[in-house]
Amino acid sequence: MIKTDILIIGAGPTGLFAVFEAGLLKLKCHILDALPQPGGQLSELYPKKPIYDIPGFPEVLAGDLVDGLMEQIKQFEPGFTLGERAETVEKQEDGSFIVTSNKGTKFHAPVIAIAGGLGSFEPRKPLIEDIEFYEDKGVKYFIKNPEKFRDKRVVIAGGGDSALDWSIFLANVASEVTLIHRRNEFRGALDSVEKVQELKTAGKIKLITPAEVIGINGAEHVESLDIEENGAHRKIECDYFIPLFGLTPKLGPIGDWGLEIEKNAIKVNNALDYQTNIPGIFAIGDVNTYPGKLKLILCGFHEATLMCQAAYGIINPGKKYVLKYTTVSGVDGFDGTRKEAPKAVVKAIV
Repeated sequence: MIKTDILIIGAGPTGLFAVFEAGLLKLKCHILDALPQPGGQLSELYPKKPIYDIPGFPEVLAGDLVDGLMEQIKQFEPGFTLGERAETVEKQEDGSFIVTSNKGTKFHAPVIAIAGGLGSFEPRKPLIEDIEFYEDKGVKYFIKNPEKFRDKRVVIAGGGDSALDWSIFLANVASEVTLIHRRNEFRGALDSVEKVQELKTAGKIKLITPAEVIGINGAEHVESLDIEENGAHRKIECDYFIPLFGLTPKLGPIGDWGLEIEKNAIKVNNALDYQTNIPGIFAIGDVNTYPGKLKLILCGFHEATLMCQAAYGIINPGKKYVLKYTTVSGVDGFDGTRKEAPKAVVKAIV
């Protein structure tokens, strides 16, 4: 049983920033996310795409924003359970909750903050016969441990940032990397496209376009793929097939928790603290809805801040928190570190 003050479901930017705001209130957080790494859509879908509406950053790459948020919360030592999805919730007699993941991990907290973005993400699977049979037998939708592909023959399908970035990375890990895309043009960061071109010229990446994987072969594990290229069919041998076609957002099991749902989003009280119809459960970021809702990262940051103030009242009943600006109070980490502005020197002028 993992015990914490606030269980945050979702490791996107809103969930990560909630850790910082909770830390200022001396509240401990644990983050649960179905994806294998923090960052949500920013890490999974467009890590190298620039964002222009983050205050103080005229332009910041999505992946760099995630790195900054992770650095910002490091001193508050949040716990992470990644690659697991929140499945069930049970309210206890004292008002706290026990959440169980799809892998049986249990979390106990007096407050739950659902920050699941557009919901739990499931990979978009290509329409290939028997692909489910080969899942975990050579077909991978996520890359959790790149070393698994060391000296293996890998085929990646897709035309976005994830397909480009992993092709580049695995070119120095796998014995053979083949990138297949149904078009000649790629939708990804220009430097990634150029790097793939360089690696292709150097013979480190095989590029097959326009083409599509139409079949998988192998008795107990992926052994080869059937490819359709310019109307012709051929077979290529490989050990792993990694289709990277993006993610499909779904509210998932959280939709069965008794929360008030409207158009696949969780209704909250935006006049006060973004609490749901179940006291102690909040929803912040893109996963919630209310009149005038805007699905922006900066709005999620605002919602996370007010949610933490309300959570403090639930966890410390009868105790009032006096807001102090970090420029005045500094920031005390749970790891013993302290950040503060230099103190003014008091000296008389004679």
